[in-house]
Amino acid sequence: MDEFVDKVALITGAGRGAGREIAKAYSSLGGVVAANDINPISLDETVSQILQAGGKAHAFVFDVAKRMPIEAMVAQVLDHSGRIDYLINHASVKPDDHLLEMDEWEYHRTLDVNLGGPFFTMQQVGRVMRQQGGGAMVNLISSLRPGRVQKGHAAHSASQAGVIGLTRAAAGEFSPYNIRINSVFHGPIDLSLLPSQSWDASIYQHWLEAFPNVGLGNEQDLVSMVLFLCSNAASSVTGQVIQVDLG
Repeated sequence: MDEFVDKVALITGAGRGAGREIAKAYSSLGGVVAANDINPISLDETVSQILQAGGKAHAFVFDVAKRMPIEAMVAQVLDHSGRIDYLINHASVKPDDHLLEMDEWEYHRTLDVNLGGPFFTMQQVGRVMRQQGGGAMVNLISSLRPGRVQKGHAAHSASQAGVIGLTRAAAGEFSPYNIRINSVFHGPIDLSLLPSQSWDASIYQHWLEAFPNVGLGNEQDLVSMVLFLCSNAASSVTGQVIQVDLG
C-alpha cells in the first residue's frame, strides 16, 4: 500500500501486543510510526525492532490517562514529523480486582486510560486532521463475551462499551472534516498473557478447545483489518464496530 509511505501514524500502547504488531506492519509499508506507551522499556523494544527492519519509528513516552500529557504528546509528534495522518488507540489497562473489592482509584484509572485516553487523543488529533483536510482513526477494543467475563472486568467492560459509543458519536461529528473513525473488537493477541489476566483456568481451556485457532493468535487478521480501515479502500466506512476475535 504505497498510500502509507511517509504518512504518520500515532499508535498508543505500541509497546506490547496488538499495538506493537500494528506498528511493525504499518512501518513495513513505508509509514512513519509515532509510537506511544507509558513503559519506556517495552516501547524502546518496539521502536528498535522497527528500525532494525529498516522502518521509521520514534518513541513518545506519555501516560494517555489525562488530557495535558496527550496535548504534549501530540505537540511533540507534530514538532518531529509535522503531521498525523492516522490514529490507532490501543493503550488500555485491565484491573484484577473484583467489582465488590475494587477501590475508587483503580476504577477511575481504568476509565481514564481506556475511555478518557481515546476521547482526548481523538480530540487533539482530530483538530490536527481537520486542518490537514482529513485522516482516519481506529479504536481497538479487547473483546470479552458475556458468560466469559471474569473478575476484574466490570470496570474494563464498562470502559470498552463507552468506546463503542464514543466511536459512533465522533464519527458523525468528524465526518464533515473527512475524518473517519471505526472500532475493532479483537481477541487474544499475546497468548502468554491469557492465564494472568484474571482468566479462570477452565475458561482458558474452554477457549483452546472451542476455538483451536486461538492457539495461533489472530494478529494478522487484526493487523489487516486496521490497515484496511486506515486505507483509501475504506473511504466510505466510518462509525463501525467490527469483530476480529475468533468468535
